[in-house]
Amino acid sequence: MNIVCANCFTTNRIPDDKDHNKGKCGKCQQGLYSSTPIELTNNTFYPFIERNDLPVVVDFWASWCGPCQNMAPVFSKVSQDSPTLLFAKVNTEQIQQIAAKANIRSLPTLVFFHKGKEIDRISGGLNEMQMKQWLGQSLQKMAY
Repeated sequence: MNIVCANCFTTNRIPDDKDHNKGKCGKCQQGLYSSTPIELTNNTFYPFIERNDLPVVVDFWASWCGPCQNMAPVFSKVSQDSPTLLFAKVNTEQIQQIAAKANIRSLPTLVFFHKGKEIDRISGGLNEMQMKQWLGQSLQKMAY
């Protein structure tokens, strides 16, 4: 399994019989897996969503967006409860090119990626139960 380091964004290979949650980066020696959402930039967005073998859920948000601010703690909490998923955030005010390429039209928007391909998306603020339900549906879509 390939995991992109949450700290230095180097791609690391984890043997199938090893737990990705406990792996350390071969370059920076930090823990590979982060249970908290990672802020992505223009330079780290594509490597992170394309090179990870685990699905990546990206929250496209903005500081002026009330629903984004309300959903941020829910997104963080769900990320703590989902060890087989990676969570990331994209500030659409700072990274407008990525938001435009991802066709983000409303905020907040969650996009579920697997190996660089968009599997699912949902817009609008979600509570914890709604987010977990959507993630479950997205995982099922990934299987097809």
